[in-house]
Amino acid sequence: MDSRADEQIVVGARVRQARTAAGMSLRTTAQRIGVSAATLSAIETGKTGASVARLRSLAAELSTTVAWLIGDQRTSGAASTDLRAAHSRPPRPAASPAHEETGSPTSGAPDSWREFPPLDIDPVLAAAIDSFVETGYHGATMRSIAARAGMSVPGVYHHYRDKQDLLVRALDLTMDELHRRVRAARVDGANGRERVTRVVEALALFHTHHRELAFIGASEMRSLNSTDRARITFSRNEIQYILDADIDAALAEANRSTDHARDAGRAIATMCTALPQWFRLDGPSSPEQIATAYADFALGLLGLTSADSATAGPPSC
Repeated sequence: MDSRADEQIVVGARVRQARTAAGMSLRTTAQRIGVSAATLSAIETGKTGASVARLRSLAAELSTTVAWLIGDQRTSGAASTDLRAAHSRPPRPAASPAHEETGSPTSGAPDSWREFPPLDIDPVLAAAIDSFVETGYHGATMRSIAARAGMSVPGVYHHYRDKQDLLVRALDLTMDELHRRVRAARVDGANGRERVTRVVEALALFHTHHRELAFIGASEMRSLNSTDRARITFSRNEIQYILDADIDAALAEANRSTDHARDAGRAIATMCTALPQWFRLDGPSSPEQIATAYADFALGLLGLTSADSATAGPPSC
């Protein structure tokens, strides 16, 4: 096994140890750092790595340090003391069922899910994403990725063990962002109809603002190894199930039939995931205009007119 894989296993084991000591469940920890439970599980088992930003979030939530999580022996003694102290404190209360369902934004600012600052990714991953979009996964090579990143080939291998590792990291980043944004968007909805609207807006905004990542997610799932493909498919299905639940609630509030709710949910999700195929930032419509229009399309497909909102509960503030 190469050194990169060994490092991931060490980090994963320490993340699990710290989480257990803090008395936190996998799901609660994942929601607090803005990733899916499947992604956190993959980190803990060493199947995927964690970015520096993600390690910082984990260290903050689990009352330890990044140095301890990565096994830095120079600070392990002090960090271990911190970890034991965290274990002696009463664990933080688990989130309520309502919070577990809706999640919370990783930022305290309202509508943070509508904002799209540059992603915190390293030059090698950025070069790989550009290469996968331009030539496809199978057309890209570690040499071409290194040239695009302005690095030597050995330098790239120091950070990523192979091209598959880069693809997995890109897709994990995609799913982490989608889960964070969808859960944050749902918090803004006071009822089922509003949650459907916000989820569709969040999906449309992501697939336009981050069309490169979204394009890879739509076109390269077949290029994943079987284990990661199953894991990421499960994560994608979680997003669909969230949308399905909100559709059911919206239809029930409006006293509408749910006979074709699942078909409608798949159609709504697919129209959002298809956006990277044609959308351009320099086109006639902005991502925000597309998001508003797609939310209206979704409500129309569900047969929810503006009159239905009057029976769906009080408006959101």
